[in-house]
Amino acid sequence: MDNKIRNGNLYTFLYAAAIVIVVAAILALTAQVLRPRQESNVRTETRLYILRSAGLAGGAYTVKDRNSYVEKEYNRYIKDTAVGPDGLPLFVCTLEDGSKKYIIPLHGTGLWGPIWGYLALDNDFETVYGAVFDHKSETPGLGAEISKEPFSEPFRGKSLYKEGEFVSVSVVKGGRAAGNPNAVDGISGGTITSRAVETMIRECVIKYIPFLKHE
Repeated sequence: MDNKIRNGNLYTFLYAAAIVIVVAAILALTAQVLRPRQESNVRTETRLYILRSAGLAGGAYTVKDRNSYVEKEYNRYIKDTAVGPDGLPLFVCTLEDGSKKYIIPLHGTGLWGPIWGYLALDNDFETVYGAVFDHKSETPGLGAEISKEPFSEPFRGKSLYKEGEFVSVSVVKGGRAAGNPNAVDGISGGTITSRAVETMIRECVIKYIPFLKHE
C-alpha cells in the first residue's frame, strides 16, 4: 500500500513538473514570437509622441496600419541626432515650409510613477512650438490629465526665457497663468503631478542650454 502511495505521489510530481516545463516552453516561445511586434509597437508610440509634439501625424488614430503611417511620417519630417559631449538625444523636425523645430525628450517622476513627454522648440530656441506629455499611473481625472490636449496646448507659444535668462515654464494653480509668457495653468486637484511636469521640463531642458546658446 505504501509503495502504491509513493508511486502515486511520484507520478503526480512528475506529471506536474512536465506540465510546468511544457507551459514554460510555450510561454517562452510565444514571447519570442511576439517580441518583434511588441518592439515595433513601442517604436511607433515613441515616434508618434515626437511627431505630435510638432503638431504632426494627426491621422494616426484613424488609419488602419498605424505603424506604417507613423514610420512614413517620421522619416518624412524627423531626423535623429545627438548634441553635447554626453550625446543628448535631439530630434530635428523640418516642416513643409522649411522651418525647423527642435524636439527635446523629457522624463521624470509623477505622483505614482514615471511621466514623460516631448517639448518642441521653435528655431529661436526659446519659444515652445508644441508639447506632449504622458504617464504610467497617475490618478484618472486628476494627474492623468497631463496626457490630454487641454493641458499640453497652453504650452504652445510660451517662452523658456525671461529677460535673457533661462527660467523654463512654470506650471501653476489654475487661473494664475493668464498673460504670463513663462507659465501655464496646472491641473485642478493634480498639484503634485503638475509640479512634477514643471520639474521635468526644467531639469531636462537645462541640459541642452549650452547647445541651444551655441546655435
